[in-house]
Amino acid sequence: MARPLSEEKRNAILAAAAELIAEQGIGSPVAKIAKQAGVAEGTVFTYFADKNVLLNELYLWIKDDLASATTTGLPSAKSLKLRCRHVWDRYIEWGAGRPSQRKAMSQLTVSDRITAVSRQQGGAAFREVIAMLDEIADASGSGRQSAAFIAAIMESLAETTLSFIAREPAALAHYQQAGFEAFWGAVAKK
Repeated sequence: MARPLSEEKRNAILAAAAELIAEQGIGSPVAKIAKQAGVAEGTVFTYFADKNVLLNELYLWIKDDLASATTTGLPSAKSLKLRCRHVWDRYIEWGAGRPSQRKAMSQLTVSDRITAVSRQQGGAAFREVIAMLDEIADASGSGRQSAAFIAAIMESLAETTLSFIAREPAALAHYQQAGFEAFWGAVAKK
């Protein structure tokens, strides 16, 4: 009888993959990922059928972590601005606290090795955030901005904010506030 798979080993492999992909890109060899995770190379293939499966599982693992970070405790009954601020603050805190995952996600997002199914599953974790962005788009009136455009603005400003935080970690609160003000100013109905 086969031994049950260990969630701890699986997570160690995914964390190692995130770190190496952040540093070296999608081409990081499975052997290096295994070594970083402290497991044999064959063990990686016990958990993931091949490298493409590993990359897609990593994509979903990071997306799930980010969705959980941004939506847990979302104040659904509060104003649109307060809900956006909640998501913004959690996204910035997540990105500042998990730089390897953030960098790996940037690489995975543009990779053709991530399947359409994985992209759809990854997006499904953000239903509440997408609904909020749709609400912003609706509130902007006369089709001024689409939800996809608003999401792109949020992501771009968050990446800029996180770049400055990486340079000046002590100024996290300052850049977090300034970034949100720039975002809200760009998308809120005038």
